[in-house]
Amino acid sequence: MSNKISVLLVDDHAVVRTGYKTYLSLSDRIGEIFEADRGEIACQIYSKFLPDIVVMDLSMPGLGGFESIRRLINQYSKCKILVFSIHYELVYVSRAIKAGAKGYITKNNAPETLVSAVCTIAEGGTYIEPEIAQKLAVNMASDQDEAAKIKSLSPREFDIFCLLANGLSSKEAAEKLCLSYKTVSNHSTSIKEKLDIKTMSELTLLASRQGIISI
Repeated sequence: MSNKISVLLVDDHAVVRTGYKTYLSLSDRIGEIFEADRGEIACQIYSKFLPDIVVMDLSMPGLGGFESIRRLINQYSKCKILVFSIHYELVYVSRAIKAGAKGYITKNNAPETLVSAVCTIAEGGTYIEPEIAQKLAVNMASDQDEAAKIKSLSPREFDIFCLLANGLSSKEAAEKLCLSYKTVSNHSTSIKEKLDIKTMSELTLLASRQGIISI
């Protein structure tokens, strides 16, 4: 990497790109800045110029942010991507990081945060804005706790848990597993106690969060 950091800005709004380009240009750490208004163009520009870092919006026409991240990482394993988005929800952050992004900041941050994040990631680090990083850590801890609770289920309880999470009634689950309704009801009570939940809605949401079902 040269002394100056080359950047590819990917955002479908020209005015937005112009504003962030101006902010970045004020830093003596930043060198050439390329622009793209969608993922397809970003991939083309990256392959031609191999900028040090890509600053990527998520909500764009065409490929969209997530697919663009995935394609760039798959084709260029050393590609460094910073997501710069209006979305602060953890589902967006988690998906972006899993797709291969090295950082995530929201657009309500001060301009200096963008420059700091770009420099940190270009130098080989990662950068997630502090408030989001804290929420992400808490969420990950919660996920691990839920996963541990699910592992505590017996094989039979897990089978019933999956059937109930997929919308089957206790009677339907009993018929499918060739068990009595009373046996399934007893297991259902035990499952709820082990998972620390009270309703079937909670059970379904927990199964969805853990990737056991999709809703």
